[in-house]
Amino acid sequence: MATTGIDARRRVSVMAALSILVGLLVLASLGIGPVRLSPLTVIDALFGGGSDVQQVIVREIRLPRAILGFAIGAILGLSGAALQGLLRNPLASPSLFGAPQSAAFGAVLVIALGLADVRSWALPVAAIAMAFVSVFALLAVAGRNAGLLILILAGLAISSLAGAATALVMNLSGNPFVVLEIAFWLLGSLEDRSFRHVTLALPFIVAGAIILWSQRNAFRALSLGEETAQSLGVDVGRLRLLVILGVALGVGGGVAVSGTIGFIGLVAPHLVRPLIGHDPSRLLIPSALTGAALLLAADIAVRIIPSTSDIKVGVLTSIIGVPFFLYLIMRERRALGGGVA
Repeated sequence: MATTGIDARRRVSVMAALSILVGLLVLASLGIGPVRLSPLTVIDALFGGGSDVQQVIVREIRLPRAILGFAIGAILGLSGAALQGLLRNPLASPSLFGAPQSAAFGAVLVIALGLADVRSWALPVAAIAMAFVSVFALLAVAGRNAGLLILILAGLAISSLAGAATALVMNLSGNPFVVLEIAFWLLGSLEDRSFRHVTLALPFIVAGAIILWSQRNAFRALSLGEETAQSLGVDVGRLRLLVILGVALGVGGGVAVSGTIGFIGLVAPHLVRPLIGHDPSRLLIPSALTGAALLLAADIAVRIIPSTSDIKVGVLTSIIGVPFFLYLIMRERRALGGGVA
């Protein structure tokens, strides 16, 4: 009982600390830019105070960017935790099933065909549609009750196909300006986003988050093994379908307005797992908050790193995420080697 109480207090403390961190990062995101604003000025401008210029900077230019940074980072962290709980594999991430790559292909296709621009409702619709296509293709190829290895191989195949299709669309496009716009968009960025982008992405992100959060109790049962989970009344096939659909919906909506931002879904759960524990149901919200903090911090960093041109936030997250991914692979290899020995 005492240990349980200590664990509960630790979880509450971690959640409170993460919430405060995210709040401070949102405040910093609203204050950092070509025109630096103090935290007090930012708060004043948010509530209608300060000059008209300060209100425009905070409420119309930087607030949408901060909202998207929070929402997209949160859904990436939540999706990573959900997939790692579903597959009981610490290397699982949203890109495992090819949903982000397929969503990017859908968005790129409508841009290249001239059917939509980056502010059109057609963009998230196309991204979500292609994310769903990738999900259903995965289920059709791997089967509803496929094992982990088959799921990973099918996901890698779909991801590679989506990446190749995106490159083909860019190669066939006769407009060099469209190709350049697509290339920069694919790098991932929250720059120059407005409340229209928030309106485009947020409904899909919220819907995906609700689906994933609704399955939290099933994750706990699944951590005991599929047979045990089924004996407790969990439909593992249905759980797998709902998680993949939730990831496709949330990540697809985020990709539609930000481009591809990688590795946050992989890194976030690992950062909080030593503090929260390995119960996947209790890891969801802390992972979401950590993902939001990571993306907000990365978006702040690209604004303060000296450079002659704008650094894309997706580039920065990949630079940080790839070494972390390699470290996880080496750790898993050592663990397997120790188990064999």
